[in-house]
Amino acid sequence: MKYTKSNFMMSVLGIIIYITDLIVDIWVSVRFFHEGQYVFGVLTVCFMLFGTLVVQCFSYSWFKADLKKAGLESQHCFLLLHCLQGGIFTRYWFALKNGYNVAFKYSSRTDNFLEEKIDPHKEVIDRVTDLSMLRLFETYLEGCPQLVLQLYICLEHGQGNISQYAAIMVSCCAISWSTVDYQIALRKSLPDKNTLTGPCPKSTYFFYKFFTLLSWMLNVVVLLFLNVNIALCLLLFLWFLGILWAFKKQTQFCASISMEFLYRIVVGFILIFTFFNIKGQNTKCPMSCYYIVRVLATLGTLIVLWICPLSIFNSDYFLPISIIIALTLLLGIIFLIVYYGTCHPTRSEETKPDEIDGKPVQIDCRMKYFLME
Repeated sequence: MKYTKSNFMMSVLGIIIYITDLIVDIWVSVRFFHEGQYVFGVLTVCFMLFGTLVVQCFSYSWFKADLKKAGLESQHCFLLLHCLQGGIFTRYWFALKNGYNVAFKYSSRTDNFLEEKIDPHKEVIDRVTDLSMLRLFETYLEGCPQLVLQLYICLEHGQGNISQYAAIMVSCCAISWSTVDYQIALRKSLPDKNTLTGPCPKSTYFFYKFFTLLSWMLNVVVLLFLNVNIALCLLLFLWFLGILWAFKKQTQFCASISMEFLYRIVVGFILIFTFFNIKGQNTKCPMSCYYIVRVLATLGTLIVLWICPLSIFNSDYFLPISIIIALTLLLGIIFLIVYYGTCHPTRSEETKPDEIDGKPVQIDCRMKYFLME
């Protein structure tokens, strides 16, 4: 298990994407207020605050846990940085600083870390995995509601330009890629798990998430047009079911009870949009049930849409939206079957942790408790 130069460049790309996404979110909210669309502007700001506040809470909690594990006292400067929404930037600073030393210095002295108590490669990989998970949380908590809002605005006006369609596709791709990026980082941080390598498994996993996500987003938007109150109640009900599922599985991801409760709330929210393996257990049956319900919900929405067609959809939009919802869901299910049937890392025998001079590889990290599938 090594943190390579290419891994370091991906980390640099990650901070660039994070800053770009932050600038775009601010620009979109300012544009809404400038155009007099105050409701959309307030919603965008609320989505941003909700996502970033939750992420800062998890980041600070992990900082405290890591310092306690190392026998150090919690520093107030970390709390201040997180209150100022600088927790992610702080984590990127440590990850890039240590990652540079490991990738460009330890790479030429590969035997040095054998004499150290802590493997520096494993330490950096764990930091990068933490970042990947935090980005995943923020992407779903902030990106998914914003994507629904973008689709709603686009369909409400009955027409859209190329830039709007491009923004929607980029948002959907970003959300889908965050799951792929996290899956790669997570498996790399766990020595007893096979890594997700090669373009075929990654692309198959990406398209499975992309198509199922796009289909469900359009489905949610159609429900909002049918009846806003019913749609919101349905989403809240799904959120509640997701939280109940997390409590039923008795997740043990966080050190404190309060953060574990918050984690289960976040898991419930993510389950609204995609399947989430919350405890690292076999999920064949739960995943099958999840997507059976997704198919039935989509069919129900399409039937209601055709029985009670919406006046807001003109003839140019009505049929294409129905086809896109059904086709993307079908493609997503096909890619899901292909991924788990032929491309999933567990199709081959799980790797055994290597041992260095009789000392087992460290697997004591918070990510060992679950996998996202």
